[in-house]
Amino acid sequence: MATTTISPKFQIVIPKEVRDKLHLSPKQRLQVLEKGGVITLVPEVSLKSLRGALKGMSKNDLREKKERL
Repeated sequence: MATTTISPKFQIVIPKEVRDKLHLSPKQRLQVLEKGGVITLVPEVSLKSLRGALKGMSKNDLREKKERL
């Protein structure tokens, strides 16, 4: 398990092993979530990286706009 320390400026360093495993890069944005006293950092995903994620998805059985109301 990797650990880190909060600096006097309230900054943290993400350990190298975690950065490498998650392919994090400098200036990459992270969402900070808190729930029940637990802090979770979630990398933001760019829209470009999602391109083609739904390729091959069936367009059948989609509801019409008027049916969604």
